Amino acid sequence: MYTYNISYIYNTREGNTMNAISTNVRFARKIWGKLPPPSVQSLRKLTREHGLSVLAGDISYVDGKWYVTHSGLLCLARRNGCAGINVSPLSKFCDPASSRWAFKATVYKSRVCKGFVGHGDADPSNVSPLVRGAEMRVAETRAVNRALRKAYGIGLCSVEEIGASAVRAAPAACTVRKLPPQPANGNGQPKLRDQLCLLIRQNHLDASLVKQYAAEFCGTKDLRQATREQIQSFITHLAELAAKDREGLLCKLNSYASPGTAGAA
Repeated sequence: MYTYNISYIYNTREGNTMNAISTNVRFARKIWGKLPPPSVQSLRKLTREHGLSVLAGDISYVDGKWYVTHSGLLCLARRNGCAGINVSPLSKFCDPASSRWAFKATVYKSRVCKGFVGHGDADPSNVSPLVRGAEMRVAETRAVNRALRKAYGIGLCSVEEIGASAVRAAPAACTVRKLPPQPANGNGQPKLRDQLCLLIRQNHLDASLVKQYAAEFCGTKDLRQATREQIQSFITHLAELAAKDREGLLCKLNSYASPGTAGAA
């Protein structure tokens, strides 16, 4: 278990870019082992140009290639003042009976932007077995990712677009107590409690209220009873909600607070 100070990593514009680059490279090597020089150079360029963070889970390294993540793209858009994202299904290409879906997403970088368009599709043949039954969500995510990559000049494919079954993101800097114990492994897979803790710290949320929200989301009385898949789904949901509707998230969290503690999140 490591303890890191990541406050300057997440947004390189507010910190020292060289420190962010060296930190990204160091932690990438801790997670994925020795990296070939071209991969290191690519990581340095991604850090310098886009402020992407290994530790924050913005990018992943799969089969010798870098991929951006959905949460990384959303946070990049937020940092750059994205004005909005419009998503709609392409009805003529959708077939719910066969779990085939297609979406169109338009990203507006500013209020006067004409929009950057991306399309995404998904069906049982092109998604990971881990997300079978959620093809509609995958198609929507792929459309949003492609629009965001186009809008902000990201040349990397996203892991959601290739349907990777295992995304190796970086571990976070702290722990949240009373989450289900996660198996330690040597393949770089981060503990879910670390990912959740990062979201809490990054968005200045109340940890106790987040745990209550998580338990309700997972349909359990106590978060320790939730499965790893349920918690992973909640983490993805929390990251998207924090990026798209922070005020709505705070209102939701405050609904779990006692009268004397409302507004603590």
